[in-house]
Amino acid sequence: MPELSDIPNEFVRGEIEQFIEREDERRHIIKLYSKARLEMVNLAAAVIEGDDEIVDDLTATALKEGIDAIEVMDDGLIAGMAIVGIKFRENFIYVPEVLCCALAMKEGMAHIEPILSESGIEPVGKVIMGTVRGDLHDIGKNLCIMLLRGAGFEVMDLGVDTSPEQFIDAYKSYNAKIVGMSALLTTTMPNMGKTVEAFSEAGLRADMKFMMGGAPVTPEFADEMGGDAYGDNAMECVAVAKQLAGVTSSSKT
Repeated sequence: MPELSDIPNEFVRGEIEQFIEREDERRHIIKLYSKARLEMVNLAAAVIEGDDEIVDDLTATALKEGIDAIEVMDDGLIAGMAIVGIKFRENFIYVPEVLCCALAMKEGMAHIEPILSESGIEPVGKVIMGTVRGDLHDIGKNLCIMLLRGAGFEVMDLGVDTSPEQFIDAYKSYNAKIVGMSALLTTTMPNMGKTVEAFSEAGLRADMKFMMGGAPVTPEFADEMGGDAYGDNAMECVAVAKQLAGVTSSSKT
């Protein structure tokens, strides 16, 4: 069984020791990092620190040295966000810090995504994301999109103030089976239900899975609005999308 001391980066060891409290998660994270090469652990550390310049440099260097793009993404970028996600869930850090880390990850993904596209690797799924009509808040949505793309999803971002008709048009042009909706204002939350209703009236509801989130949204409200799933934060959004897409544990994480 791998030990914490097997991880070749003092900063990452300290993060695990200080912030990963659940024993099952601790074992998983230690196993994940202990099998990774030093370059990837250093890249993950840069993601955790939210240092976009170092992430950009280390990602480019790793690819030039012939390290596979999937390994760089999984063992470096996503491994780093795994610790960030746990810290966020346990309230050790908050949205601004997570967004900083996600932006750092995005710098690395800018090198990875063209390689994956050229290689013909199929995405694990397609997701349409938008903030509902009347709502202009998008920080949480944008964070979800970054992590979804890092997890192997293709994402169409409809932006803010998205009408039911725009969601339907996106479905028809993009052929995604998952729609993610966010709202921050209590006055705009009912528009989630109106969007689901619009799909039903168009005869498209059976084809779709709807996931809902946002600060005032609860699992009960999402269910009341006709949603199929609820995500409390960006990391949960990825887990929910994988579940809705039927992604198994053996698929890309």
